[in-house]
Amino acid sequence: MASVNEVYSALKNLANKDERGFITPKVFNTFATIAQNKIFNDLFSEMTKAQSLRARNIDAKTHLSYIKRIEEDLAYFSKEQTIGQSNGVFEKPADLSRVISIRTTGSYVFGKSTAATVDVVYDESKIEYILQSDLSAPSSSHPVAIISNDIEVFPTSISNIRLRYYKYPEGRTPSTGARTALTPRYNAFSLGASNEIFDPTTSVDFELPDHYVPQLVLEIGKMIGINLRDQEVYAYTSGEAQQQKQ
Repeated sequence: MASVNEVYSALKNLANKDERGFITPKVFNTFATIAQNKIFNDLFSEMTKAQSLRARNIDAKTHLSYIKRIEEDLAYFSKEQTIGQSNGVFEKPADLSRVISIRTTGSYVFGKSTAATVDVVYDESKIEYILQSDLSAPSSSHPVAIISNDIEVFPTSISNIRLRYYKYPEGRTPSTGARTALTPRYNAFSLGASNEIFDPTTSVDFELPDHYVPQLVLEIGKMIGINLRDQEVYAYTSGEAQQQKQ
């Protein structure tokens, strides 16, 4: 995952080069989560562009495919959760960003699952039409859900659903890489006014893959007001990554 130490160090040194002064961890931490969320949300816009390329048959093949790269990056945030009905509705998970699919839990009969895919709608007038229609009325084999503040599933006899969704990006523990509900932050031991040592025990890495380090530097730099250029950032962060491997 993208190292918070690498992003902060690159940004701090590039800011000094740009004569913008010293960037404190407090200032950096203010913008770290915002930058990560922006890049995450931009992935869905990039997916739309990638799908357009594929529809025009101009997307690259195999590992060079634009749409494949985005799908792989979004897969980091894919999550599945079984939710029970409460007071006639299913409560959305707190970390839900976008719904991928909904299925009933079902059971296995003669080795085959009875779980059914739930059609999802967001328009209240459309769900009203479906519920009143004799031809398209929901059934246990063809259920329908409307998503608003909560999730309502019809027929209401369905008591459990399996929700697959993209969660909001959070953080990773630097020492183990384990997921944490904490958001990215840089902390350090202070050794004086301008001297500090990175503290991995209280810091949190980004959850975005490590190839987003240059983009994180750019996004946070824009928010702080540093005049950074893509070529300069990529050259610097690539050099930093190479030094860390040696």
